[in-house]
Amino acid sequence: KNTIKVIYVSLAILMGGGLVFFGIGGDVSGGLVDAITERQGGGDTGEERFESREREAAARTRANPQDAPAWAALARARFSRAGIGENFDPSKNTYTDAGKAKLRGAAQAWEKYLELDPPNEQASQVASIMVQAYSPDGLDEPDKAVRAQEIIAEARPGPNTYAQLAVAAYGAGQSRKGDLAKAEALERADKDEREALRGQLEQAAAQAAQGAGGAGEAPTGSATGE
Repeated sequence: KNTIKVIYVSLAILMGGGLVFFGIGGDVSGGLVDAITERQGGGDTGEERFESREREAAARTRANPQDAPAWAALARARFSRAGIGENFDPSKNTYTDAGKAKLRGAAQAWEKYLELDPPNEQASQVASIMVQAYSPDGLDEPDKAVRAQEIIAEARPGPNTYAQLAVAAYGAGQSRKGDLAKAEALERADKDEREALRGQLEQAAAQAAQGAGGAGEAPTGSATGE
């Protein structure tokens, strides 16, 4: 896990111009790098604000279970609450048991949201935080992290999003999908970045295979499993 985390950060540095896709500099929190970089302190933790948002979103889902934006808002609020107060230990940079319970709640809301088949462009905004929720430091559900990253790549195709998909897939033992995403990332990357990116992604594949003892592959017909 630690090796894959380092590779995520290396990719972010390599592809500095596109850090928004890693959850940095954009309007939406989340993405692979947010999942493994240290959190910055601040004055207002937002605990009451996010608790209020969670209550409001939960009430909306009860009133209308078909309200997709309400489920998305609930996932966001629960994810946000997981990272503050007693839910997160900043000294260890880890979620507490209470925080992981909030992440599980966010995941439940996310699954309900997906059942309503939202447009990929909208779903990708929530997927950005769910990649983080499913990360090794969160719920540690790599296959679900891959699916969330697929949604992002489909909505915002580019070298950054496909590179992240490749790393996520390799980390989940889905080597075929990782290879396809790597090829897509390289094809979309600028020529002067391709070799460096290729090296990073090949390192991710090798380290993931070593960590898994060389086992694990989920065949797929395309980089996004379509």
